Amino acid sequence: MSGRYYEEFTVGETIDHAARRTISEADNQRFCDMTMNQQPLHLDAAFAAGTDFGERIVNGLYTMSLAVGLTIPETTDGTIVANLSYDSVEHPAPVFHGDTLRARSTVTDKRETSDGDRGVVTMHVEAFVVDRDGGGTGSDAAGDEGEDAADDPLVCAFDRTVLSEKRPACE
Repeated sequence: MSGRYYEEFTVGETIDHAARRTISEADNQRFCDMTMNQQPLHLDAAFAAGTDFGERIVNGLYTMSLAVGLTIPETTDGTIVANLSYDSVEHPAPVFHGDTLRARSTVTDKRETSDGDRGVVTMHVEAFVVDRDGGGTGSDAAGDEGEDAADDPLVCAFDRTVLSEKRPACE
C-alpha cells in the first residue's frame, strides 16, 4: 500500500505524480465501447477531420478517469474508503491519440468526519499533456518537473473529494 492516510495529507501541498500514460487509439476505442459512447468525434476519422479539431479527440471522461488513476499511488492506494465527489470538471484543451498525460494534485481541504473515525480530503487534480509540441522536456519518468514542464498544456482539471482512512492505532 502506497497511499496516504488522512493524517498524512497537508492542505496546500502539491503532489506531482510519477506515473504517466500514453493514450492509444485502442484505449479510446475500448473506453467508448465499454461506455456505449458512439460520438463520431471520438471514433470516426472522416467526421473528425471536418471539425475544428481536424482529427479524432480522446473521450473526455476517459481523460478524467485516467487522471484519477495516475494520482492513486501517491494519494489513496489502499487507504480510501470511497470517492465522494468529482466537482468543477473542466476540459480546457483536447487530448489526441498518442498524447502522454501526467497529473498533479493539490490538497485543498481536509476535515475529520463527525464521528472522528475517518477523514474527508479534497484535492484539485490537473492533467497535462507532456511535450505535445516536442519543444519542452515535460516531466521525466520519476515525475520530476523538466525545465519546460510549465508549458505542458492543461487538458483536464477537477476537484476530487475522498473519504480516507485514518492511520491505524497500532502503526
